[in-house]
Formats: sequence, C-alpha cells, structure tokens
Amino acid sequence: MNTSKRSLVELSLFLVALIWALNFTVVKSALSEIDPLSFNGLRFIFAAAAVWAVLVYRNQLFTIPKEDWLPLLGMGILGNLIYQGLFIIGIDYTYAANAAVMLGTIPIWVALFSHFFNLEQMNVLKTLGVLFAFGGIVFIVSGGENPFSFASDTFLGDLIIIGAAVVWGGFTILSKPFLDRYTPIQFSTIMATIGAVLLFLIGLPNILMLEWTSISPAAYGGVVYSGLLSIGIAYVIWNYGLQTVGAVHTATYQNLVPVLGLIFGVVLLNEQLSLLQYGGASLVIAGIILARWKKGDKNQKPKDPQKAAVEA
Repeated sequence: MNTSKRSLVELSLFLVALIWALNFTVVKSALSEIDPLSFNGLRFIFAAAAVWAVLVYRNQLFTIPKEDWLPLLGMGILGNLIYQGLFIIGIDYTYAANAAVMLGTIPIWVALFSHFFNLEQMNVLKTLGVLFAFGGIVFIVSGGENPFSFASDTFLGDLIIIGAAVVWGGFTILSKPFLDRYTPIQFSTIMATIGAVLLFLIGLPNILMLEWTSISPAAYGGVVYSGLLSIGIAYVIWNYGLQTVGAVHTATYQNLVPVLGLIFGVVLLNEQLSLLQYGGASLVIAGIILARWKKGDKNQKPKDPQKAAVEA
C-alpha cells in the first residue's frame, strides 16, 4: 500500500473513532426532545438504508437458507432489540461520558466469554485488563457527587449500559459461526434490516404521537447522524480498515472511543463527574487497552467486525 493511500485509511479510521465517540453526546442531546423508542426506530431506518446501499454497490446480494431464518431472527432480536433497547434507555438515564466508558468495556466481556467457552484463553494482560475495568466500573457507578443511591437515575443508567455491553459481548461471540457463511456486509445487512423492522414497529405508536414541528433541526440531525453515520457509514469504513491495514492496527483506534466519548460528554454537555469517576474512567480505559493488547501477533486473523460497531 502506498503512503498516500495508507494515510487516507488512517485518517478515515480516526474519523470513525470520532463519529462513534461523538455519538454518545449526540444521542444524549437528541433524547431531550425525542423519546428513546421513537429515536431508535427512526435512526435504524437510516442505518439499514446505508448498509443496503453498500451491499448493492458491492454486488453482494444473497439468499438465506430456511434453516438460518430462526437463528438469524434470534440474533437480530439479541443484537438489535435487546442491545439497542438497553443502550438507548441506559444513555437516557446516565451521563454520555459514563455511557461511553461503560460501553467501551465490550472487549472485556468478549474476552471473558471467550475464556469461559474455551474459544480463547485469558492471559496475564487480559486478566489485568478485566480487573482494572471492573475496578473502574465500581468507581464510576458509586463515585457520583450526589449521595449513593440504588434509585438514582445515573446509577440505574450505568447498570443498564453495563447490561448492554454484556449483551453485545455475547452477540459478538454468537456471531462468529454466521460470519463463516455470510460476508460481514451481508450479515450486517441482515441484522440492520431485522433491527429496522422490529425497532420501527415498537416505536411506531410513539412516532405517530411526535410533535414534529416542535423538534429542533439539531435533534433531527442527531437521528440522521446516529443512524446514517454511526451505524451505517462508520461500519463500512471500519470494515475497509480491517481489510487494508489489519485487525490489530485498526483495533487501536477503537481504544480512542471511550476516551473521546468521555471528553465530548464533559465538554459539550457540561457533564460534571467526580474525581473518583474520572479515576474510574482511567482504570476502565487502561483495562480496555490491556485486554485488547496483542503481543507479537502480527499474523492474527481479522477480528469480527460486528464487535466494532459498539457505538451504535
């Protein structure tokens, strides 16, 4: 690969990290005007349209064997209905900064699931990463400036976001057999289509009750940004990075997401975190880096691109 093309890929991957990190702030802001169910239903229309456009452009049209219909539907429910439901409700109840860091723990959960199901054994670095991340989560959840309470919105939101991260970690592991039969774009198209149908139907009663004229252009822009860019276009760029510069190099950019997401939440939304929560966020980010560290593994096969779309 020549220098100019590699530089373009590097710049594109950094752009994806920015898109995913900013998505937390964009979604949090838009949810002040659009309810979570309507927001999810609308943004997935844009996401599905973007992925379908790429599928057609890449000439990867396909058919689904009957024996895959129910398993794929189950995957769609897990990866879209359950995960997206937890994500959108969780971020509505907590800080965007907290959500960015919490959702960044997905590699931690993938590492744990891989170990327990004998897919990939934990090493010293991954174990340290898990311990750092869990310690950081405890600090974030319990370190708010207000008195600690199981009934507080941020506490509930943090727990829901952690649940979303666990669900996506499980979804990532369960996706691997399907990626032996479908290309990443084909599998993403199936998941996005199932998600768009389910989430739109669930949100339809709320969508019909929206006061469209009272919603600001910024909130509408949040729907388009989160669906078209954060789920649709960003995935395509990420997948191209996996194919051109490799999984290990590409994955380093995902480590930027919780860091940038934390910064955007604090700077753009003026979210006030305590010193203990900043310390917890630092521990989580250190844990993520350790859990993802690939020592001397230059020949590693590209990882599942589905795992990368966490900021959806």
